[in-house]
Amino acid sequence: MNDALMGGLFPPARAGLRGSVRPPGDKSVSHRAVLMGSVNDGPVIVTGFLRSTDTMATVAAVRALGVQVDDHGDRLLVHGAGWEGLQEPDDVIDVGNSGTLLRLLPGLLAPRDFLCVLTGDASIRRRPMGRVLEPLAAMGVEVAGRCGDSLPPVVVRGGALRGIEYRMPVASAQVKSAILLAGLRAEGQTSVVEPAASRDHTERMIRYGGGRAERDGPVDGPGVVKVWPLERLKMDGLTVPGDFSSAAFFLVAALLIPGSDISVENVGLNPTRTGLLAVIERMGGQITVEREDVCGPEPVGTVTARWSELEATDVDADEVPGLIDELPLFLLAAARADGISRLRGAAELRAKESDRLEAMATLLRTLDIRVTEYPDGMDVEGDPQGWAGGEVETRADHRLAMVGAVAGAASRHGVRVDDLRSLNVSYPGFVEALVGLGGEMAAPGSGSRGVGR
Repeated sequence: MNDALMGGLFPPARAGLRGSVRPPGDKSVSHRAVLMGSVNDGPVIVTGFLRSTDTMATVAAVRALGVQVDDHGDRLLVHGAGWEGLQEPDDVIDVGNSGTLLRLLPGLLAPRDFLCVLTGDASIRRRPMGRVLEPLAAMGVEVAGRCGDSLPPVVVRGGALRGIEYRMPVASAQVKSAILLAGLRAEGQTSVVEPAASRDHTERMIRYGGGRAERDGPVDGPGVVKVWPLERLKMDGLTVPGDFSSAAFFLVAALLIPGSDISVENVGLNPTRTGLLAVIERMGGQITVEREDVCGPEPVGTVTARWSELEATDVDADEVPGLIDELPLFLLAAARADGISRLRGAAELRAKESDRLEAMATLLRTLDIRVTEYPDGMDVEGDPQGWAGGEVETRADHRLAMVGAVAGAASRHGVRVDDLRSLNVSYPGFVEALVGLGGEMAAPGSGSRGVGR
């Protein structure tokens, strides 16, 4: 995508979207591969790495900590030298817009007795950090932050750690991961009690590197995650699967646009990430999943979606962690479903790159969809006839930009998206992939069919 392109009009895909697509590397796994590779006992080759503004911030961060990273595009060589290889940075580390980096890095640094200051852009400086800093402080880390140690910039000085049992008030893979990473270098067992299952990429990578990480409890419900001290992390090469969250935009587009049939290949099928599939199936969506292999510590396969007549459904707090990044897409699908769909237990969406609940309510109203917003969710009264068109204010949020593009392809007259630059956060090639499947995009000010196939 042209970096200078501010926004565009996405006209209807009248002939449907058809074909296959390979999504970029998984953003969550790419972050963790670099972070954990930086403390590995020896070099790690990371294949399929996602090159985005968020993940490159992670590469810059470990370099600032003294770790050599050789960049070969979608393949990195991370020269891990154990935790001892991490050195005090000369300057503040800027995480950009990456909440994953902001929350995981303090856990990785927890055993190191040096000072590190983390900050980021305006959005990041509004992200709550108390729930990360509080458990780390209980383990023995010196922490500080704005507003009573609750907001970035944050200061971390590590040292000798003790294992704790921490009960999370809200399921969060980022908070859990920070505690588990610290627990690898703590004395005794470290346990995290989570009210619902959250994504488990960190635990899988710990086991892949020879560590011990266990979970007691149902795979789709509350549980306790435990780790034990690890002297050396010894990972072989890591292959990053395709990002399910990126793939989901095309899967939902296929469901909404008549004549569509899209297969997403080499996509990660980690069950803690694919909660959207169960929701789609409840709504009557035509989805098929072919599990093919294991990509390092992660399962992969192909998912195919076809146009479907959808029925309303509810998503409650227990399901939210399994599709936290896909909830805007669920709300868009609900706008096309027959009946009223309800989302609850999703207050976490208000602390993302934007307030995604309020932003999605605004977006759906511009499409003339009736919604009722709540502090932790939304009711959406679907219209199976769809929407004529509208405009989307992305608020520098990459997921809102992609939702707007899908809404346009599924519209009758097109949807204008005000700013596409945020796509570089997670999916720089999104517009090209959409066009390759039969979609179109017109530059601002041009006609609805100005740019396309």
